[in-house]
Amino acid sequence: MIKTLNTLFVTMFGLGNIPKIPGTFGSLATVIILYVFFHILNLSSNIILICLMIIFIYSFSAVANFIKDNNNKDPKEVIIDEFIGQSIPIYLYEISHGTEKSSDEAVIFYGICFVLFRFFDIIKPFPVNFFDKKFKNSFGVIMDDVCAGFYVVLSLICFMVLSSYLI
Repeated sequence: MIKTLNTLFVTMFGLGNIPKIPGTFGSLATVIILYVFFHILNLSSNIILICLMIIFIYSFSAVANFIKDNNNKDPKEVIIDEFIGQSIPIYLYEISHGTEKSSDEAVIFYGICFVLFRFFDIIKPFPVNFFDKKFKNSFGVIMDDVCAGFYVVLSLICFMVLSSYLI
């Protein structure tokens, strides 16, 4: 029972078992889930943060248990790390805009975050590649996506700073 629940957790309820590009589907599902939480259900950002922190902390144990008997220490079906990494720029966008949230603007921003996150997760610039190659355990599986999420944040900050000088 626990092993089944753990497998459902790390594969985002089986979404990771999709044969082609499961990480992309996990990232897309994350975008949709967070849009629903923030813009349709209007959940408090504090409640969402608590949920994200619980998922983050539990994922280390869940991924470790899932991969312990697996030769591949970063199996493609494990996509909870995409959920965590994709959540970082979206959550920070939402809290930076306080209570004034435009759903149309959010759709565009979520799309940009999705594309940038997938870009950084696939090309793996340093330190994303460091965690991916150096740590063949749950820490490496999760932290490479956390770094990719922060690369998205950094890219968007750089874009905003540069555009403020050009406009």
